[in-house]
Amino acid sequence: MYKQIEELINQKKEKYFNTSDKIWDIAETKFHEKESADVLINVLKEEGFDIETNIGDIDTAFVASFGNEGPVIGFLGEYDALPSMSQKAGSTQKEVNPDTENTNGHGCGHNLLGTASLAAAIATKDYITEHNIPAQIKYFGCPAEEGGSGKTFMARAGAFDGLDMAICWHPGTDNAIWGVKTLANIQAAFEFKGKSAHAANAPDMGRSALDACELMNVGGNYLREHVTPEARYHYAYLDAGGLAPSVVQDHAKLLYLIRAPKGSQAKEIYDRLCKIAEGAALMTETEVTVHFDKACSNYIPNVIYSRIMGDVMMNYGAPEFDEEDQVFAKAIHDTLTEEEKQFRMVPPATPVEQKVLAENPGKVLADYVYPFNEVLTNVTLPGSSDVGDVSWIVPTVQCIVATEVQNTAMHTWQWVTNGKSGIAKKGMIQAAKIMAATAVKVIEEPEYIDQAKAELKAITDITPYVNPIPKEVKPNSLKF
Repeated sequence: MYKQIEELINQKKEKYFNTSDKIWDIAETKFHEKESADVLINVLKEEGFDIETNIGDIDTAFVASFGNEGPVIGFLGEYDALPSMSQKAGSTQKEVNPDTENTNGHGCGHNLLGTASLAAAIATKDYITEHNIPAQIKYFGCPAEEGGSGKTFMARAGAFDGLDMAICWHPGTDNAIWGVKTLANIQAAFEFKGKSAHAANAPDMGRSALDACELMNVGGNYLREHVTPEARYHYAYLDAGGLAPSVVQDHAKLLYLIRAPKGSQAKEIYDRLCKIAEGAALMTETEVTVHFDKACSNYIPNVIYSRIMGDVMMNYGAPEFDEEDQVFAKAIHDTLTEEEKQFRMVPPATPVEQKVLAENPGKVLADYVYPFNEVLTNVTLPGSSDVGDVSWIVPTVQCIVATEVQNTAMHTWQWVTNGKSGIAKKGMIQAAKIMAATAVKVIEEPEYIDQAKAELKAITDITPYVNPIPKEVKPNSLKF
């Protein structure tokens, strides 16, 4: 099975390379990924998939389906870029992409992410067709992972209902199973309206919306002492009220992102921040309107499926990088400060990981694999992903595969410049093999499905899933 999956993917790898490169070139941001989605849809149509678009009232979300009986396996694909991350591909220095006026860039590798999941879905389809195995393969085109929680809106619409397994991956600097939890989050804007006046001649006539924002932030910062220690929340000014200090600002707006280990904890902090905003409005005699933007749930790793994917990953091993890859990687690694070189996407949290790392010192590309370690399923990563909502509905498994230079961080120019390299493409193809072989193993041994579902049910029986986005909130309703 392993060899055949590898052959099926390698036969079409040039198609996948071109697909990934096209999405890198287009670089569209959240909820605007129309061309990127079309690139993927066209490939899936060529491969015999049926396409349903406009999932969850998102015109860049889609589902591609093949088969109508047997286990239902879903592959999750992302393809959104990040704003203000323009970078020339293949450059070993920070350098704006001269080939386009587009200022976006793929600083999180989603051009690779969506394409590898596509390749895995197609390879799984090809395998079951050749062996006449009943199964249903679905590819989910998921927009706006970056700051939009596209999958959470799709989950609210029931897109993932009925799946027996969901499979995903993420580009990274290491090779490992994503066996850790993530934080739930809520994002909302707080818009204050006041009354303008001359700040010197008639200050008593003004009511400052900017003062309200600053008082809200003071209150929010004092609140940090009284929330669960693992919680984080961050804010930014969307509107500071204008450029004239001589005018009392009659409008100002803040954006808050709240994170916590559980959705209920994030909601509690959000509710308290809303009260602080009301207090700030009361103190300044302004009005405040709260705009709920988006949210996502914490990720639940599935141990049953993670064991299977862990075995598959160990069988395939790490991507095989050549001398050209090593030279380029070394040049990128040399751009990092000594402090940045201490960063690790997969921290060696236990003796198992520490041993692997000790056996592979000083490498700029990860040509080794961390074995799956169930201990890590109780660890929470200080970040968030809308894959979390999928994991509450269907048993979900993910891996990280080395497509990036060691110690480089996501959302940096180093990741953008590497997006079309041989390093990235070799890792992408390896991820596709791992995901497809994991899917086939579960299809051929369906008893794992019942075990994985029982594991998830034991959690949701205690804490039922509640989609964290209110029904009245529309995708991309808050534009900024």
